[in-house]
Amino acid sequence: MRRLALSAAALLCCSGAVAAGGSFTDDFDGPAGQGPDGSKWTTETGDNVDNHEREYYTPGNANAKLDGQGHLVIEARKENPGNYQCWYGRCEYTSARLNTSGKFSAQYGHVETRMKIPRGQGMWPAFWMLGDDIGSVGWPNSGEVDIMENVGFEPGSVHGTIHGPGYSGADGIGAGYTLPGGQAFADAFHTFAVDWSPNSITWSVDGQTYQTRTPADLGGKTWVYNKPFFLILNLAVGGYWPGDPDGSTPFPSQLVVDYVHVTTSNTTPPAGTHTITGIGGKCMDVASASNANGTPVQLYDCNGSNAQAWTVGSDGTLKALGKCLDATGNGTADGTQLQLWDCTGGANQKFTPNAAHDITNPQANKCVDATGQSSANGTRLQLWTCTGTSNQKWTVN
Repeated sequence: MRRLALSAAALLCCSGAVAAGGSFTDDFDGPAGQGPDGSKWTTETGDNVDNHEREYYTPGNANAKLDGQGHLVIEARKENPGNYQCWYGRCEYTSARLNTSGKFSAQYGHVETRMKIPRGQGMWPAFWMLGDDIGSVGWPNSGEVDIMENVGFEPGSVHGTIHGPGYSGADGIGAGYTLPGGQAFADAFHTFAVDWSPNSITWSVDGQTYQTRTPADLGGKTWVYNKPFFLILNLAVGGYWPGDPDGSTPFPSQLVVDYVHVTTSNTTPPAGTHTITGIGGKCMDVASASNANGTPVQLYDCNGSNAQAWTVGSDGTLKALGKCLDATGNGTADGTQLQLWDCTGGANQKFTPNAAHDITNPQANKCVDATGQSSANGTRLQLWTCTGTSNQKWTVN
């Protein structure tokens, strides 16, 4: 539930100055006390009246520095040594906020951080993205993707949200993820990520997918996520959503970041996934990169996107975008079309790649087949009696 904040000049001066593409890696290696890498991050300054946050974001390494052990530490303190002035008067707290505007932006890919968040009423750590065109179109038309937010009164839960025109602020569209067994996120490091493709964003915690959003979720409103976005890391104190700190809130409080990695979709698919190539060297592909139930599975030029990143499960499933390859209607007849569907454990979602380069559905005793022996983009995949022809041969890379 972020909103464009403070220091608009720091955000907007350079938006769009860097073309999207390539990977981003910051493992925060360096001597203790050193500030964030200035070639990768801009340190914003100021307060945030829009959210009614209580902190002042300081410059340099005052509240954001390396610990010498491969971590970035963003620290919120109950202090004001610089006599900073906030929207409500003399600021009561200091903290830090970093962004990559003008230095790095991405369009599609796997965006991931590993961090240990603070605990306490009023704490509001976040890892998020804003559209690179914010300087020209403003917020929320720029779009915002909240990869991870936590509010201190929910120690075991985090949230992932999108904000855009007509669905911003409290009307943002998203979901939460809660740790099992009453665990708190502040007790250990956790990994937060999105897999972002054209018309699809999927959120995960520690590798567990918990939601996917597509244009179908917007009720006719505009999807503004098929363009470059830049990254933001911050630790807010107080605000409309988390509420203010109280006597139980520990200070100083630390957001400890182990790394931030971005692998864009024109490079390597997420770890543990495979491309599956067939006739004409084309890839098994989820149409429009949508994970809506019933989305066709087809042949398409190989492009390294998450729509072509398949997990071969030990349970016999083939998964992409968090869902399973599925024989429509539990069909077994020749011509049964293949689609993406919620994983159910059914026999129509079991597929076996073999040494002969067939992928078979044991229930139907039939092969995955490119319709009409075509290698054209968009050729629908189906089940068909195994014939040994080239349109039924697949290589799992």
